[in-house]
Amino acid sequence: MQATIEDVLATARVVSIPLRVRFRGIDTREAVLFRGPAGWTEFSPFIEYDDTESAAWLRAALDFGWSDLPELHRDRIGVNATVPAVHAADVPAVLERFPGCRTAKVKVAERGQVLAEDVARVAAVRHAIGPEGRLRVDANTNWNVDEAERAIHALAPYDLEYVEQPCATVEELVEIRERVAYMDVAIAADESVRKASDPLAVARAGAADLLVVKAQPLGGIRAALGIAREAGLPIVVSSALDTSVGISMGAHLAAALPDLEYDCGLGTTALLAGDVTQAPLDPVDGGIAVRRVDVDPAQLDRFQASPERTAWWIDRLRRTHALLR
Repeated sequence: MQATIEDVLATARVVSIPLRVRFRGIDTREAVLFRGPAGWTEFSPFIEYDDTESAAWLRAALDFGWSDLPELHRDRIGVNATVPAVHAADVPAVLERFPGCRTAKVKVAERGQVLAEDVARVAAVRHAIGPEGRLRVDANTNWNVDEAERAIHALAPYDLEYVEQPCATVEELVEIRERVAYMDVAIAADESVRKASDPLAVARAGAADLLVVKAQPLGGIRAALGIAREAGLPIVVSSALDTSVGISMGAHLAAALPDLEYDCGLGTTALLAGDVTQAPLDPVDGGIAVRRVDVDPAQLDRFQASPERTAWWIDRLRRTHALLR
């Protein structure tokens, strides 16, 4: 069933939820929630994305709200703690919001910061999670190849599980992967998958050891499963700072993968200062349940976006839906 724009707007609500810590350059997370025959779903491309890129996010939302789910292989997903680019002294407070998580992903290469700050933050995380914990870092494309090589050398003593998207292009990923191969540090691709015209190019080029996939940017659960199947690499399912509704979409994607070797980046509701449900998909004992989320009207009212922001999102929703036709 193809949902019309009238179907979507009939239940659409725009929310603006504050973050506990500034993350990805924002202090609040905005999203549109609406309900389809299969349940509540979410449309939340970041503000700076154009309509063409946002169309994949809407396709994912419609798929989750109007389609049956694929076969699921698990009912619980192990998740990583996510540590924003905070001062090292603030690391313990961040990790407290991720009870039981055995893996931590640390943001590095933040604009305006220096490598010494990354090293201090990563060292603080390693100290907090102990030698048995798994530690991965995410540069979000912000290094060139030489910077990446230098940074990986500086961070390698803290026993990295992998380095996520150290550089922007597939060619750069190939080069940095070759340069650090002797260090046995894995390279993961995220932006080179979800923001690429050809999400499989990174796998064909041998530019990564594993892929990070996200349900919304890739057009939905089935589309992401197809990419994972064709890539033939280990997969980490991650989120885009979603509400629990969007996290539920990601959890169902992770549950539908036949093999899931790594903890997933689906614990990020812990970074929000509120949610749209009374039963959020917050990390508990290092994981989250695979389930649909019931949206609470009182929470929608509490975090309702301003009239101006609501109008902006509804207009964006109309434009993006027109592209899908």
